[in-house]
Amino acid sequence: MNIYVLIGHQNQGSFCHAIASAVIEELKAADHELVYHDLYAENFDPILPHDEIPKDARLDPVVEQHCREIAAADGFVVVHPNWWAMPPAILKGWMDRVLRQGVAYQFGPGGVEPLLKGKRAVVITTSNTPRDDELHIFGDPLENLWKACVFNFCGVEDFYRRNFESIILSTPDQRREWLDEVRSIIRERFPA
Repeated sequence: MNIYVLIGHQNQGSFCHAIASAVIEELKAADHELVYHDLYAENFDPILPHDEIPKDARLDPVVEQHCREIAAADGFVVVHPNWWAMPPAILKGWMDRVLRQGVAYQFGPGGVEPLLKGKRAVVITTSNTPRDDELHIFGDPLENLWKACVFNFCGVEDFYRRNFESIILSTPDQRREWLDEVRSIIRERFPA
């Protein structure tokens, strides 16, 4: 399988980066092909220029590359922190510029036509808010964003998300256990 791995976290020493490393190790161990993008390390420009909105727009070469890779991927792994019940702005800008009409979906006579059918996605997030508080106060907005608003809209119905919390209160042992869980999730969702 060809897996597109994306991380949106500014700190190379973060737990999100440790998660991304575990994901990459497991995918390589299963002999999957992968494309890896660290949006901050690559200085991805999240600002969507108006002239890039039309379906047939001339795209920035970096955006065009991401679009080709998305279309060719069999699966996706996205890793990011939960900031104010949303992904970081750089990742939202990636969505705006890359998951675009003609790549992830199109409009047809019956309305929206998803273009990423038959693919699978795993989203792994981190947060500091305890899970019970997150669910009680906010109702898990990241689950809704990624599952319904992004991947299901684009045709990806094989979706799994795991949030690790509370990062700020976690111990080194707990983080090691979480990384083992990440490896298990990747082996299960993207078997050799």
